[in-house]
Amino acid sequence: MTVPPVVPVDWLTAPTHRVWLDAECRRLLAFGTRAGLPAGGAAYLDDAGEPDPAQGVQTWVTARTAHVYCLGVLLGVPGSAPVADAALAGLTGRLRDAEHGGWFHALDADGAPDAASGKSCYDHAFVLLAASSAALAGRPGGTTLLAEAADVYLRYFWDESVGRPVDTWDVAFTRPDDYRGLNATMHSVEALLSVADAVEALEGPEATAIGGGAAAWRERATRAARFVVELADAHGDRLPEHFGPDWNPDLELNRDRPGDPFKPYGATPGHGLEWARLLLHVEAALGSGEAGDDEALAAAAVRLFDRAVADGWAVDGADGFVYTTDWDGTPVERQRMHWVVAEAIGTAAALHRRTGQRRFADRYAAWWDYAERYLIDRAAGSWHHELDPANLPAATVWPGKPDLYHAVQTTLVPRLPLAPMLARALREGRLTAEGGLA
Repeated sequence: MTVPPVVPVDWLTAPTHRVWLDAECRRLLAFGTRAGLPAGGAAYLDDAGEPDPAQGVQTWVTARTAHVYCLGVLLGVPGSAPVADAALAGLTGRLRDAEHGGWFHALDADGAPDAASGKSCYDHAFVLLAASSAALAGRPGGTTLLAEAADVYLRYFWDESVGRPVDTWDVAFTRPDDYRGLNATMHSVEALLSVADAVEALEGPEATAIGGGAAAWRERATRAARFVVELADAHGDRLPEHFGPDWNPDLELNRDRPGDPFKPYGATPGHGLEWARLLLHVEAALGSGEAGDDEALAAAAVRLFDRAVADGWAVDGADGFVYTTDWDGTPVERQRMHWVVAEAIGTAAALHRRTGQRRFADRYAAWWDYAERYLIDRAAGSWHHELDPANLPAATVWPGKPDLYHAVQTTLVPRLPLAPMLARALREGRLTAEGGLA
């Protein structure tokens, strides 16, 4: 008797898996309900989801929390609005620099602004993202915050001459730092696409005119994305992270501090994965339907994905992605970060949607299995943010469970189209049409 071949279940099309994703999204949102601070802003959360006062109030955590809980509002999850509004109050209140404009990097444990760190594009990109989500979610003051954040970003961070952002200024916006970074550029692309969606979807001339309109924001995102395609072509799909003021790569930066949470030495497989997904979002935003009109972006996305998996996944005797590699692909920092697996899952889903190739669906299922086994904390909530090379919880780079941005988005990306971005897709009911349960 001939035994028929075993056909794996395609989780990405299984209604039961979509139910699971919905439950995981709501479980994550429940974990962060203590993040909203009475004085405004969002707390850095510890392992149990309690605010960690020693970490102060950080703008990137606050902005990502505002974004995530605006998504919760759009999902109709009770309890999301108070957290979103508390975080937004921090962005319109004590984290905002009323004297010089823009947003402080953080407030210390006593509530004093961190002036020494200056003003960073990384922070301001997330303020842009939060503001676009707040406007789309109809939160009070969202559109006003979006207009201000867009003005500050375009005035100080976006360098039109090269189509990429400046990374850091002093606190008074009098002198930019010479450093240029791909991390801030990456999160800028996400924010630029999200702002384009917001100004296109919102009614009224005060919204649609922000930053020159939706087409201008998408053009900015596209220019940055095409630079990344050029980098991938020139560096074997291992993306340089650090640059000088002329955008020449500095491949040796922080060799002595390979575990830096924001500027690690070497190539970062997780960013290769994240960029791969963003290139697909840019492509979809440029054209009609899922395919868009720029095959070079999709081709580069596949190459970045394949390089990141070859260099990063289970290369040292255990499952998991190493944090960084040298320029020949040798692991440098072998800690496993939760955000890398989250991005791997989302990117596999996006590539499967774009290409239809079974291999991406298989990776998607395998990485959710890994997340369930090692990262998802069923006892204390959320996901462990860092594991050691043996896949045991660690805290050398990321103590606690600061925020929910990567994990929550990973429960949504598989259920939504590649364009528009998450907040607008939820506002338009795409989760019901494209992804089953809301």
